[in-house]
Amino acid sequence: MSVDGVGRAAPTGATRVAAVIGDPVRHSRSPLIMNAAFAAAALDWVYVAFEVPAGGVPAALGGVRALGIAGLSVTMPHKDAVAEAVDELSDDARQLGAVNCVVNDGGTLRGHNTDGVGFVDAVGAEAGASPAGMSCVVVGAGGAARSVVLALARAGAAEVVVVNRARERAEEAAALAGDRGRVVAPAAAGPVLAEAGLVVNATSVGMQEPPGGATPFDPAVLHAGQLVADLVYQPLLTPLLAEAGRRGATPVDGLGMLVHQAGAAFELWTGTPAPLEAMAAAARRSLRPEG
Repeated sequence: MSVDGVGRAAPTGATRVAAVIGDPVRHSRSPLIMNAAFAAAALDWVYVAFEVPAGGVPAALGGVRALGIAGLSVTMPHKDAVAEAVDELSDDARQLGAVNCVVNDGGTLRGHNTDGVGFVDAVGAEAGASPAGMSCVVVGAGGAARSVVLALARAGAAEVVVVNRARERAEEAAALAGDRGRVVAPAAAGPVLAEAGLVVNATSVGMQEPPGGATPFDPAVLHAGQLVADLVYQPLLTPLLAEAGRRGATPVDGLGMLVHQAGAAFELWTGTPAPLEAMAAAARRSLRPEG
């Protein structure tokens, strides 16, 4: 690896390339996080962003093969389309029908989903806790919620309750936990939220909210001894996490999942342990207001 005139690692003829695809993608924090990781690990890699419009996944994956791009991150709206187009799927990606990480193994594209394992790893790192044996509640039933439900079941949760307004979507998400998954309607969720060891907000409620803003459920049910996680990471302290902390629960913000799912992708691509501290520092810097 060479160094340019201002002390940064400069690409060489041997530099390996990884990228993120999405639409839109220019707002993505992944290039900052991943390039910080490559620098910390002293790897001759570079990470860039490609905006790929709807319908463009087959052509994009053809480009990955033709150009020898070593790894690919996948964000909205392409996770489902990539799952249909890659050559092989990991067990998690197959069950979820969604891919957020592609490994290019000599032209064979292998799709993975690192969101769920990233969440479980973040809970372990941030709160020193494991979901094993816990009663868990996941609020929401979208793609992120589904990843979390599957990961909690894989991690040994005693039960995974899905709370969501659309019953059919909730049932599909809960099914990922097998016989430990069940559905509770939002109007009846108070008791299960109060009894849970881990509560996860997997909705967008709280995103960009000021203090005292909206929460996905009435936080009066929360109490000491619980873990309360929010997948939203901007702001880091969402209204839900602020209320959880006031009631003695342990809050877990969404930045950890962002970093740990990226760390899992880094390890799949490089075979090298992810420099998580450097990645987290880069992620926090990216959240600071400019100016």
